[in-house]
Amino acid sequence: MRRAAFSLLLLLFAGCRSFLPDVAPERKFRIIGYVRGVADIQAVGAKKLTHINYAFAQVSPEGAMVFNNADAPSHLARLQALKAKNPDLKILVSVGGWGADHFSDAALTEESRAKFARSAVEMLERYSLDGIDLDWEYPGDPGPGIKFRAEDKQNFTLLLKAFREHLDALSDQRGRKGFDRFTLTIASSANRYFERTEMDRLHRYLDWINVMTYDFAGSWSKTTGHHTPLRRSGAAPPDAAATDTFIMQHLRAGIPPRKIVVGVAFYGRSWRGVVGENNGLYQPFEAYDLDLPYSRIAAEYLPSFQRHWDYGAKAPFLWDPASRRFVTYDDPRSLREKTKFIRYHRLGGAMYWEHSHDPAEVLLDALVAGLR
Repeated sequence: MRRAAFSLLLLLFAGCRSFLPDVAPERKFRIIGYVRGVADIQAVGAKKLTHINYAFAQVSPEGAMVFNNADAPSHLARLQALKAKNPDLKILVSVGGWGADHFSDAALTEESRAKFARSAVEMLERYSLDGIDLDWEYPGDPGPGIKFRAEDKQNFTLLLKAFREHLDALSDQRGRKGFDRFTLTIASSANRYFERTEMDRLHRYLDWINVMTYDFAGSWSKTTGHHTPLRRSGAAPPDAAATDTFIMQHLRAGIPPRKIVVGVAFYGRSWRGVVGENNGLYQPFEAYDLDLPYSRIAAEYLPSFQRHWDYGAKAPFLWDPASRRFVTYDDPRSLREKTKFIRYHRLGGAMYWEHSHDPAEVLLDALVAGLR
């Protein structure tokens, strides 16, 4: 009787399989590094990475994807050589970046979108790339003086659709299947970015989204602060941004967790003439100082500055009371906290800007330890 009941249960379960959610086989977390030509490309720890985004290609005034850097082909050749160390490594080219113009014109019409997508495919074929990363900063926003339109909101979605169609056609032509198909990703932000894009719709055309969860404080800020905290500090104003709030906004838009990649910073920011309360954290300052690669922070600042840990933000900061200088940055401990966050929410992995800021790969090793 019990065996019959159990058999019936198995049959019922089999009949209900179509009503269960599809669960894809678990893949390793992505570890994506943005790499510029200034990095020592031959020394990049290829086995530690799943993807490299070469930065940057540009959009020409005519609406085509181009390289303005004459050394880009040699950089890409050296990146391709890394596949000898890691055959699974994928090389993408990122187009855009802060201050990059002509996206709005390229996305404006069906003809201009097709032209832009075709030029991207031509570049992909010419340099044997594995995908394209679109880094439009930002649709519907003037940024540092770039051209923009209200229609960018809908046109961005249509542009990604055009790219997806062209990349899929090439994948079919080349017989690339599954995870080996040509990849399409974007770099995203939150808050106002969501008002000016259709994030609840456009993600269907993307393999994943690199969320720029950094630059929350800088030369434009009224006070010092964490520029890439995991959570909002108890000392921060109520509207202060944090990694978790950015990621939650992506999840609320219906973006699958595995399509969300958390950005981390391999550089810090510093201020001088800072008021000494709270060890300089969220205090007024006389002047913004400079951006600092992690390698310089480790060599010049950690030995002499006071290191503090903000338990609320899960982030470190440095303070020198004598010179009244304050530094915000990511370190191995904060990256361990971020990898725990990625694992807990079953996200797609981590990306970082930018490899030349950590040539010893101290921070990269922290990501690998946390996600592998």
